[in-house]
Amino acid sequence: MCALPLHIWTIILAFRDFDWVTARTNSWDAAGVVSYGLLFALFESVVVFAVLASIGLLASAKWDEKRRIALLSSLVVILSLWSMFNQAYFINEWGVPAWLASLVVATGRPLVALYALAFGPVFITVALPAFFILRSEKFYKGVQEGIERLSLLMLLYFFFDAAALINIIVRNL
Repeated sequence: MCALPLHIWTIILAFRDFDWVTARTNSWDAAGVVSYGLLFALFESVVVFAVLASIGLLASAKWDEKRRIALLSSLVVILSLWSMFNQAYFINEWGVPAWLASLVVATGRPLVALYALAFGPVFITVALPAFFILRSEKFYKGVQEGIERLSLLMLLYFFFDAAALINIIVRNL
């Protein structure tokens, strides 16, 4: 599950950039850009997995292994979605609504207010699923079923990673 959101976001960005790279040079260069992006996503997935495995060591031993995996998988997916939103915010050059900017400035400590505004929704979107995974058997089974279905999709992404590695090796020989 560590690799899924990273690969989905990389493929979305690759489709976004493919046309202009093709127009600038050619399709072969665009395929190279996509290949480098996919390999970076693979490397990033390994790093995220290592961090998540380290966090998993802090999880309570009284929870069974599948519950810990569901909890950590939901954590990585939710935080990845927040990261995607953050990148989309800057890529699309969205602006802060004027009323929110004036509210933040009116606090007298705008940086603290911004962190509080960011931390609140992130905490809620992480804490609520964690609570329901630990307390609701039905929610936990739904998350576990989703993980099993999406893990099959990851095989396709790993195939794309292998193709990207082959493409980069061929391009650099």
